[in-house]
Amino acid sequence: MLRATLRKLVVLESLILARAYGMTKPGLTVSTGVRLYGRPLIVAGPQTTIQIGPGAHLISNTKRTALGLSHPVVVKTMVQGASIKIGAHVGISGGSICSANSIVIGDRCLIGANVTIVDTDFHPVHLLRRRYLPLPEASPKNAILIGDDVFIGAGSFVLKGVTVGSGAVIGAGSVVTKNVEALAIVAGNPAVQIGTVAGVI
Repeated sequence: MLRATLRKLVVLESLILARAYGMTKPGLTVSTGVRLYGRPLIVAGPQTTIQIGPGAHLISNTKRTALGLSHPVVVKTMVQGASIKIGAHVGISGGSICSANSIVIGDRCLIGANVTIVDTDFHPVHLLRRRYLPLPEASPKNAILIGDDVFIGAGSFVLKGVTVGSGAVIGAGSVVTKNVEALAIVAGNPAVQIGTVAGVI
């Protein structure tokens, strides 16, 4: 009886927060138990989808994290057909997740302060085109897949086309341009493997 009542309260709290922060938009699915600390910036473009899994914590208030934040959590789909899926019990502190294709983040991931995850270059490299042309055309090869239980350190960048295996650790300030194996520890710019996660049961 008590557990059922608590579950109902969690669902009600999630709905109240979602409505208060404008998170009841077409294409946006917010699961039960999502906790918002401060107001995130979530933009689901036309004919795109954003899913935020149960129990996820989005921290947009700098008082709620030891390192402080440069900006609120940003989750944005940018072109028709783009999608972002954030798994269950994921923690995000002031990060930016922007998709022109597909970004999938597994369950129980920790995304440190001011991390950036993007599956597009935003601008062409060509000198004359980069200022005025729209986003480069989306390609399935640019999709990002982050497995379960991944820890991404503060200030890191995860760039287009990358797969990060479950249980991996990305050191603070890293720039990830290539795939990361499960349980690997990587760091640097560009990120390279420096170790493996110990103590795995």
